[in-house]
Amino acid sequence: MSAPTPMEMEQEITQLLTEFRLSTAARELVVRLREAGHHAALPGVLEVLRAEAEARRSRRVERLRKASKLPVGKTLSTLDTTGFPPSLQQSLQQLSSGQFLEQSTNVLAFGLPGTGKTHASCALGHRLVEAGHAVLFTPAYRLVQQLLSAKRDLELPRALRKLDRFELIILDDIGYIRQRPEEVEVLFTLMAERYERRSLLITSNLVFSQWDQIFQNPMTTAAAVDRLVHHSVILEFDVPSYRTASKLASSEEARS
Repeated sequence: MSAPTPMEMEQEITQLLTEFRLSTAARELVVRLREAGHHAALPGVLEVLRAEAEARRSRRVERLRKASKLPVGKTLSTLDTTGFPPSLQQSLQQLSSGQFLEQSTNVLAFGLPGTGKTHASCALGHRLVEAGHAVLFTPAYRLVQQLLSAKRDLELPRALRKLDRFELIILDDIGYIRQRPEEVEVLFTLMAERYERRSLLITSNLVFSQWDQIFQNPMTTAAAVDRLVHHSVILEFDVPSYRTASKLASSEEARS
């Protein structure tokens, strides 16, 4: 890779200062260095600004990681995808780019317990955080209870606005919602608020035809599914349970 030209360095310096919101420095620094004949200073200035940009990026990622509440160990490096079908592996790879967030696309992960859908969702969340995206991981029941509490305190709109700062909310195990009408109402409100604006990643051991167990009312079920599916990627974890396979393997080792 060839070294940048003086003009390219000047452009990058101005760009970085603009990103740092130092408008006066972005407007004046390169001009004054050029007028004073200090072209030799450009590489040093650029190196310092690049270091500042990396430090800011690292601090932002650390803040995002803390706010995400993602389980620490569930990353792509610890996810065993050898049993995943090629189509599922390809979909996870494509989603890790984060482009689906630009279109507010939802991701719906279906599979029986122990098939890796939660781990894969968390791994995707970690990758997006590393790229600078705001992500929140939460069990569905916990977020529903938080929204219910906010509604009782007449703070539901404020709670939804706080959630809106997350580009992606990972709702884990939506099938375990208790199905009380007030719980269904706040869950549907969340889905409606984020529709075509922000992305949801939902994991479920219930396929769509069983979602009447969650929403009870057929019309509410149809409306929820319609909003989620309109812009969505569906991940089917049609694989054997990791936990069952691990238990069987341990039993075999104990007998041998």
